[in-house]
Amino acid sequence: MTNPFDLTGQVAIVTGANTGIGQAIALSLAAAGADIAAVGRTPALETVQKVRALGRRAEIVSADLSTIEPVQRVVDETIATLGGLHILVNNAGIIRRADSVDFTEADWDAVIDTNLKVLFFLSQAAGRHMIGQGHGKIINIASLLSFQGGIRVPSYTASKSGVAGLTKLLANEWAAKGVNVNAIAPGYIATNNTAALQADETRNRQIQERIPAGHWGDASDIGGAAVFLASSAAGYIHGHTLAVDGGWLAR
Repeated sequence: MTNPFDLTGQVAIVTGANTGIGQAIALSLAAAGADIAAVGRTPALETVQKVRALGRRAEIVSADLSTIEPVQRVVDETIATLGGLHILVNNAGIIRRADSVDFTEADWDAVIDTNLKVLFFLSQAAGRHMIGQGHGKIINIASLLSFQGGIRVPSYTASKSGVAGLTKLLANEWAAKGVNVNAIAPGYIATNNTAALQADETRNRQIQERIPAGHWGDASDIGGAAVFLASSAAGYIHGHTLAVDGGWLAR
């Protein structure tokens, strides 16, 4: 029987692949058979080494994703070095925190540009190629704040709500063209980015008490969801934002 989760022969772009969730997604896709273009401002040397240790090809594509300037080059370089493009994972993102009454235009623009504007235009560049070949998978990394408001992160909440909306819009336009566009909304995942929360005894306890599963997620949990959405097993899933949150939103 054919394994519906087999990604052998697929080429995946993963942005922000150097650490945390991005690295876990890259390694999970590679373990399922995909070759990886690790895209970001910081070279993902460790990720590339680990992917190659799994027997897959991997290349670093250096790009500052705070502007749309490199997006077409990212697609072109991936195709030139790895021979194709079948999967795009828009993982790269930033966050800025301040009370809404004090939030600056610079912090607004920086987050919206990286998390939403660049995500759209990289999806556009990849989507043109995928539509041309008649198939492809785009996976956006959304957030629990695609569903909830949060506090002190107005531009992040706006951007991640926008990611969920764009996921639906692109699915509406591209599903009939063979391109699946979906998103993953991670819950509280134990990574370097959440180390301060994990170290705060009170907040750590409060968070775990609020999660029905009773514990933080692992980055590999997001990797597993990415493999699913990138695979033929998810062929009829379009425009969905999959929460991987230990039940947080169900509470």
